[in-house]
Amino acid sequence: MATPFMVGIAVAGAAYASRYGIQAWNAFKARPVTPAFRKFYQGGFQPQMTRREAALILGVRESSALDKIKEAHRRVMLANHPDAGGSHYLASKISEAKEMMLRKKSNTDSAF
Repeated sequence: MATPFMVGIAVAGAAYASRYGIQAWNAFKARPVTPAFRKFYQGGFQPQMTRREAALILGVRESSALDKIKEAHRRVMLANHPDAGGSHYLASKISEAKEMMLRKKSNTDSAF
């Protein structure tokens, strides 16, 4: 008498577990697709480059160290170099961004 009851409980538990598994799978399939890699800046270029825009182009912070800026420039330039099929315009903007970031924040020659 107890054996059929235990089998019924086991079957009901398996049914509930499979129902939950199917719901979880459908929720997993319905989630929005997100890229696995880092998303880069999608906006256009400003007429006059700022430190913020230069940092966005290179993918570094505005207060990054010089070696991080140089490594970021190298990495971005390898992906966009004109000799490797990249754009001359993008290469010039990347180089301009590097120059902007390597420039000192303030002019130290001033007496004030």
